[in-house]
Amino acid sequence: MSPANLPSTGKRPSRRFAPARPKPIAATGRRVSGIERLLARRLLRAVGSPPVRLVLWNGEEIAASDAPPLVRVVLRDRATFWKVLLDPNYQFGEAYSDGRLVVEGDLVAFLETIHRTRSAAGRSGSLVPSALLCRLHRAAANTVRGARRNIHRHYDLGNDFYRLWLDDEMVYSGAYFPSPSMTLEEAQRAKLDYVCRKLWLRPGETVVEIGGGWGALGLLLARDYGVTVKSYNISREQVQFARRRAKAEGLDSRVEFVEDDYRNAAGRFDALVSLGMLEHVGAAHYREFGRAADRCLNDGGRGLIQSIGQDCSGETNSWIERRIFPGAYPPTLREMMDIFETPGFSVLDVENLRLHYAETLRHWLDRFEASAGRVASMFDERFVRVWRLYLSGSITAFSTGGLQLFQVVFARSGSNEVPRTREIH
Repeated sequence: MSPANLPSTGKRPSRRFAPARPKPIAATGRRVSGIERLLARRLLRAVGSPPVRLVLWNGEEIAASDAPPLVRVVLRDRATFWKVLLDPNYQFGEAYSDGRLVVEGDLVAFLETIHRTRSAAGRSGSLVPSALLCRLHRAAANTVRGARRNIHRHYDLGNDFYRLWLDDEMVYSGAYFPSPSMTLEEAQRAKLDYVCRKLWLRPGETVVEIGGGWGALGLLLARDYGVTVKSYNISREQVQFARRRAKAEGLDSRVEFVEDDYRNAAGRFDALVSLGMLEHVGAAHYREFGRAADRCLNDGGRGLIQSIGQDCSGETNSWIERRIFPGAYPPTLREMMDIFETPGFSVLDVENLRLHYAETLRHWLDRFEASAGRVASMFDERFVRVWRLYLSGSITAFSTGGLQLFQVVFARSGSNEVPRTREIH
């Protein structure tokens, strides 16, 4: 579906976080120099003169125009100003997370506005918003050991944390919204069914899943599509959770959740599926991923990979790479083709579901904010701000086109057991 054909999603009430205004900053001993004032104005001009007011550490406000401000960005001290100015990619996220930089107003609207005004002004470079567009690290080492370490940092924060803001099935990948009125639960189920239909599954077939998450897709495949599933995942917490679910539903003989790296996948299968895992493979390992798929698929095999991506190779983002997704990178379509070329796979279909992921993230952020107090009690307030910035920046990235969501369907190049049209039954 073309993004232009998506119905507007603006009717759902927003619960975007707007922090209470900080206490006034005392001016005593906090003089702002002329050069600092000049640099503050230049910073605003560098991002296209958005309707934003910078509140400096002495309480003085700097604006690029007389337009009513969309938000106020409060810099609590001089050191924060200089850190953000000199190393925005990393220090904007650190300052926000530490509470030394406060955005008064709608954080998502602020990030989207900065992106659009900068683009309209023809600006480029690594100023404030680029720290928030999830340009993940391309070159991180994703060896078997490194991949396990990186996944542990993000996915093993605890099932109770993710249960607070994901859907009931705990699906942590972009949902599918044929209708904007869908709940998150309905849209995630629609996505899983959409994927299954694209794979043309028949009862009795076998499926290998790379990156099984908390088990939602594997369980659905076994329960509703009559196939046998082997699901690989290197997150121990997720695998243990999925195994408990399979046993509770009486499906443990139909779906096997394996705690192991995809490079060790064994067996021959009719279909391969991977949702939201390729981002963690790293572009340097795509041919290796392709060889694993080649080894696992039988002669009539086909597969589907869903991955966050981008239109052109992006810059490294040190804050996201360090605080959220160590070792991750969203590929371009050209880079993804390395998976398919060496084994001789044919790409049958590519669909971009970018706006569906933006809507998914809005649901996640709303639910996260509703549970922010509980998250703070589980971790701390800094953790809440880190994840608020991550989710808000991700909405910005998908809604402005900084990131894409690719679904790629492929099959053996000589296989004629593929549909002749795009119709999905």
